[in-house]
Amino acid sequence: MDYLRKPLMTLPQLLKPLRCAPPRYCSKLANTGVTSTERTAAGDRFKTRISSGPSFQDFIKGVSVLETRAAVDEEGSEERGYLPEDSETGDSRKVYFETYGCQMNVNDTEIAWSILQRKGYRRTADLKEADVVLLVTCSIREKAEQTIWNRLRQLTAMKKRRLKTPTPMKIGILGCMAERLKTELLEREKLVDVLAGPDAYRDLPRLLALADGGQRASNVLLSLEETYADVMPVHHAAHGNSAFVSIMRGCDNMCSYCIVPFTRGRERSRPASSVLEEVRQLCDQGVKEVTLLGQNVNSYRDTSEEQFCSSDPTKLSQGFKTVYRAKQGGLRFSDLLDRVSRIDPDVRIRFTSPHPKDFPDEVLHLIAERGNICKQIHLPAQSGSNKVLTAMRRGYTREAYLDLVENIRRIIPDASLSSDFISGFCGESEDDHQQTVSLIREVGYNVGFLFAYSMRKKTHASHRLQDDVPAEVKRRRLEECIGAFREEAAKVNAALVGSTQLVLVEGDSKRSAEDLCGRTDGNMKVIFPKEDVAVQPAASNATSVRAGDYVLVKILSSSSQSLRGRVLSRSSLSGTLKHCETLLSHRLLEHAAMVETCR
Repeated sequence: MDYLRKPLMTLPQLLKPLRCAPPRYCSKLANTGVTSTERTAAGDRFKTRISSGPSFQDFIKGVSVLETRAAVDEEGSEERGYLPEDSETGDSRKVYFETYGCQMNVNDTEIAWSILQRKGYRRTADLKEADVVLLVTCSIREKAEQTIWNRLRQLTAMKKRRLKTPTPMKIGILGCMAERLKTELLEREKLVDVLAGPDAYRDLPRLLALADGGQRASNVLLSLEETYADVMPVHHAAHGNSAFVSIMRGCDNMCSYCIVPFTRGRERSRPASSVLEEVRQLCDQGVKEVTLLGQNVNSYRDTSEEQFCSSDPTKLSQGFKTVYRAKQGGLRFSDLLDRVSRIDPDVRIRFTSPHPKDFPDEVLHLIAERGNICKQIHLPAQSGSNKVLTAMRRGYTREAYLDLVENIRRIIPDASLSSDFISGFCGESEDDHQQTVSLIREVGYNVGFLFAYSMRKKTHASHRLQDDVPAEVKRRRLEECIGAFREEAAKVNAALVGSTQLVLVEGDSKRSAEDLCGRTDGNMKVIFPKEDVAVQPAASNATSVRAGDYVLVKILSSSSQSLRGRVLSRSSLSGTLKHCETLLSHRLLEHAAMVETCR
C-alpha cells in the first residue's frame, strides 16, 4: 500500500519554473494576413449567432419559456426559443392512444391528450389514419412488458410501410415502461421515436417536434413536485358516466417486489382545490361515478396551503408500520374524501388503490356514514404468511391484517372486500402458500387480483432476494389460490340472491346484446335483460333503461364472477338512500315497540 502514500509532486518538482507553450490558434483567420477590421467584423458575426441561439434558461428543467419570453419582450428585444414557437404545434395531426395496465394509466392518457389537444393535435380511434401512435405502458409485471414489445414490433412494421408517404408515422412510449427501459427502447432496439416518463407529459409537444425533425427524443426525468394540478384531463370513458380523478402520484412504501417507486417516483399529493374543481366539473357534465386514484391513494396528504400544515403526525391502521418516518401536517385523505362526497349526493365515490396501513377509524366511519361513498374496500394482502410479508416489506402481520378486516366489518357491516395476492414470491414455501390459501378462505373476498410473481429490476427483491420458486410451482400455486378465491366469492355472492341492489348501468353486456350490465355499490357486476321499467316503484308509466341510469335490480342468481337479476324500476342514489333510511327508522321503531311490549 506504499503507493497510496507517494506524493503527487515532490518539492523540487514544485520549484521548477513553468514553461509556457506557444500559442495555438483555432480560428482560420490566424496567420492569413487578415486585417484587424475584418477580424473584428467576423467576431461580431459570431457574437450575433451566439446571442440568437439557446440561452441558459433553455436548459433548466421547469423554467417557463413563456415567462422568459415575456421578460424579454418588455425590454423590447427579440427572443428566439430553442425550437421555433410554431414547431411544437400539432397542425391537426392525428394521435392514436393505446392504454395498458392500471386505472392510473387511463388517467395519464387523459392528461397526455389534454396537453396535446391544446397544441392542435386531433385524436383518432382508427390506427390506420394515425400520424402519431402513443402507447401508455405498464411495467408492473413481465407479461405486461412483453405485450408492449410484441405490439411495438407490429407497429414498427406498419411504420416502415409508411416511410415514403407524405405523413410518416411516429411511435411513442409513455409511462412506466418508458422510464424503466429507456436505453433498450431508444438505443438498442430503436423501435420508438419518443419516450416520455410519467412526469414528462408536459414535454410531449417538444419531443414530438424533435421527432418530426428526425431525432429520437426522450424525457424520463422523475419529479418531486409534478401532479398535473393545472391540467384538466380530457375524459374519454365509455358513455361518459364514470371518470378517474388522480389525487396523488408516486409511492414511498418501497415494498420489496414493487417497481412503482422507481418508475413513478416519490409520493406527492395534488392540491385539494384542484381535485375538487375537477370533480365539480365532472358532476356538472353528468358523470355518475368518480374514482379517486393514486398509487397509494389513502396516504394522500396535501401541504399546499399553510392552513393545512400542522404538526399532527399521520395515523395508521392499528398494528401497521412503515419503512419511513411518520409524516406531519397536511390535509388528509379522510378530509378530502369528506369534501369530494359533499359535491353531489347523486354521484358515487370510489377510490383505488389503497394500502391497508392507511385505514384509521376516521376513514372507516366516514365511509359508513356517507351514503354516496361506496362500501367497497380494496385491501391488498399479497400473502397470508408472516415470513413472506416480512420479506415483502409490507409493514404488517397476518394477525394485524385480520384485525383490520374485523374492524372494517364492525364499522361497515355491509362492506364488500377485494384484494391482491402474489403467488411464488422469493423464498415462499409450501406452508407459506397454504397460509395464503387459508387467508383467502377466512376473509371471503368478492373480487380478487391474483398473479404469479415476476422479478423486476431495481426493486429491493432484485438486489437482496433470490427468485427461487420454479415457474411451474408458481403456476400451480396461483391456480390453487384462484380456485379458493372463486369458491369463497361464489358464497359471498350467493348471499345476495333475493336482495334488491342499486345498480349504475354501464351499457350493453359483452356476451349478449339483449342484456345490460352495471355495478352495485360493492362493485359487483350485475347482468339483467333489456326491458322498459317503471320510472319509480309502483308507478304505471314505463321507460327504457340507458347507460348512466340508476336502477333497482332484484338479484335472482349468482356466480363467483357476477350476479343476474331483473330490473324493478329506475331510481336515484339519493332517493334510494332516503328510502333505506326510512325503512331502517321504521324497523327501529317497531323493534323499540316490541321491546316496550315485552316489558
